Parts: sequence; C-alpha cells; structure tokens
Amino acid sequence: MHIVIIGAGGIGGYFGARLIQAGAQVSFVARGAHGQAIAEHGLRVTSALGDALVRPHAVAATPAALAVALAAAGLAPADLIVFAVKLPDAEAAAATLAPLLHPGCIVLPLQNGVDVTELLGAQIGAEAVAAGVAYIATKVAGPGVIEHGGPFARLRFGALQPAQEPCLRAFLAACQGAGIDAEMPPDIRRTLWEKFVFLVGLSSLTALTRQPVGVIRAEPEMRHLLRQVMDEVCALARAEGQALATDFADQQMALADSIPAHMKASMLHDLEAGRRLELPWLAAAVVRRSAGLGLQAPACRFVAAALTPYVNGAAAMAQA
Repeated sequence: MHIVIIGAGGIGGYFGARLIQAGAQVSFVARGAHGQAIAEHGLRVTSALGDALVRPHAVAATPAALAVALAAAGLAPADLIVFAVKLPDAEAAAATLAPLLHPGCIVLPLQNGVDVTELLGAQIGAEAVAAGVAYIATKVAGPGVIEHGGPFARLRFGALQPAQEPCLRAFLAACQGAGIDAEMPPDIRRTLWEKFVFLVGLSSLTALTRQPVGVIRAEPEMRHLLRQVMDEVCALARAEGQALATDFADQQMALADSIPAHMKASMLHDLEAGRRLELPWLAAAVVRRSAGLGLQAPACRFVAAALTPYVNGAAAMAQA
C-alpha cells in the first residue's frame, strides 16, 4: 500500500513517520523549508513514545511534482491520500489533488471541524472522500522536526461509501502494524462530532484567554464558559441528527480535567505565532450552523467575535 500524505505538519508528519518506521511506503507533499529539510535530511520526531528519524519514499512541494517524481522512480501511485493540511489551506490544497487521483484512490482528511468532507467532496467527488479524526498534540518544532508533546496519539477513521472499506481496512492494518492506536468506529460521523465538542471548547477557551487548560478548568468563570461552549456544540450536534449521550458534555468536562495542565489547543499556538486561525471552522462554524437551524449559540458567538481580529494572522493585523 502506498500512502501519500498531503501536509507533513504535526499530524501528517507524526503519523507518517510512525508508518515509515514500520516499513510502510509513504510519500509526502510538503512545502518550504520544512519540505526541503525532509527531502535532504529526513523527518525527525521527538516524542515520549520514542524518537525517530525516517526518510520518506518521495517528497515534493506539490501533488503535481510528486506525481512526476513517483512515475520517474517507478513507484506505485497513491492508494490512500492522507489530507492533513491546516484548515485555512484546505480548499486551495484540495484543488491541487487531481494529479495524484485515480479510480479507487481514497482521500482521508484529518482536519479539525466537521466541514472538510463536504469541502473535499465538492472538489474531487464524494465517492473518493472518507472521514477521520486525529487525537494528538504535536507541532513543527523546526524545519524537518515534529515535536509530540502529549501522552496520546490516536487515529479514528471510517468509510463514507461502502467501496472505501477495503482500502481503509488495509490502512488500519498498516497503522496497527506501526503501533499506532487506530480504529474504525461503526459511525465515523458521530466520532467527528464527538471530537468537535471537545475541540471547540478547548480551542475557544485557550485561544480566548491565552492560557493552558489547567488555568481554565481551575477558575470558576472560565470553567463555566468552557462548559457553555460545549453545551452549545452538543445542542448543534443533536439538531444535526447525532445521538450524543445525554451526559456527553459532562464526559468532555471530565476529559478536560484529566489532560495535562500545560496543554493548549493548536489554535492558541497559531495565535501566538501570528498564523491564520481555524476559527471559521470551529466556534464560528458552530454559530453559522446553529443559525441555520434556529439555535442560539451566544458563548460561541462571543468567542468568534473576540477572536475575529486575529483570524487572518499577524500579517493581516499589521496591514489593518
């Protein structure tokens, strides 16, 4: 099985490296200094689960360039494309996938949020798009280096069309062979929404307050706002047909109490670095989708309003 990863950032880089360690055939589309470092020196992972230095089968800056490199090297085309770019780049990246696509090739997005499968389906056709979520705290620590900063690294993915099952089962076997905690749950759409509840809560409060989760959960007013955001996302999920447990928000608050106190959502890392934010696909998406169903989402609306000035990053702020 040939796996192509679009985006060698924290998620794509980490899981790709683990697959390569186990002998899987993995190639990357990675841009800039990070992609150049991977091509020249390999991809390095630092992690409590074990450090690694691996070399992918091929690296290129664009899908078109990778398709040419694969053909020149006599390598098989992609069986599975792991789509792991940041959400602000997703639409533009999806429009470049055509050179790597062929009948039977499956695209597995691992972005945050619940909109990306629709975005990809509009670009490449719904028959090729599966769904997945990653549970991991990682970042690009420097060109060619991925830093894994948490105790967990899990993948959950599933088919949205019956014909996708064999490819995803093969990918599951590759992940499990690499020691990755991977699973194909029976209802991947529900899994997406379950992660979305926690993610919108954590991203909203850590970015809004510029504080890690330990501070937020210990301060009563911050904790109350975190719970309110999660309640609003749960209400939206149920309105969209997801049968979340009645105590699901309680479970997510318990999860927030269990994770390391220093943890921050990736949106806060992006805010601190002056990068574009995933806000339009997180709290702002809750506001938009709730309004379409006649629901109120005042806590998410407050978060979205407060963070909107930063959504396009430091460069946009400087030009304002």
